[in-house]
Amino acid sequence: MFRGVQHINLDAKGRMAVPARQRELLSVLSDGQVVVTVDTQSPCLALYALPEWERIERDVQALPALNPAIKRFQRLVLGYASDLQLDGNGRVLLPPALREYAQLEKRAVLVGQGNKLELWSEALWLKECEAALATDPAGELPAELMQLNL
Repeated sequence: MFRGVQHINLDAKGRMAVPARQRELLSVLSDGQVVVTVDTQSPCLALYALPEWERIERDVQALPALNPAIKRFQRLVLGYASDLQLDGNGRVLLPPALREYAQLEKRAVLVGQGNKLELWSEALWLKECEAALATDPAGELPAELMQLNL
């Protein structure tokens, strides 16, 4: 499981050093092979260990592509998907199209989401957190969340 929030830097070439804790887990789960794609609901990237991505890819491809909304979703998620390999220093080179989509420059935030990691521009992540904290939780939480005992 990927957990936690870590502020990281991207170098001038667009390489991201994966923090040691996540790098170790990715080595165990997928020998450092990862897939990065866009998140269609937020301006961030989703980073998956290869076996988890393969499961998701099968599920996405099994959706009825004749539905225009599903087809658009498939085009984005599958179209942007990029196979990456952690190098000897635990870094991945993020393709320019993905960096542009997520507005990634130097400062970034890696956010654990259980089965994946999200990669955010630091500025966009801070705005996301501010917006989430500014909303009235009692009035906006879905019923499913209200049932959780945290």
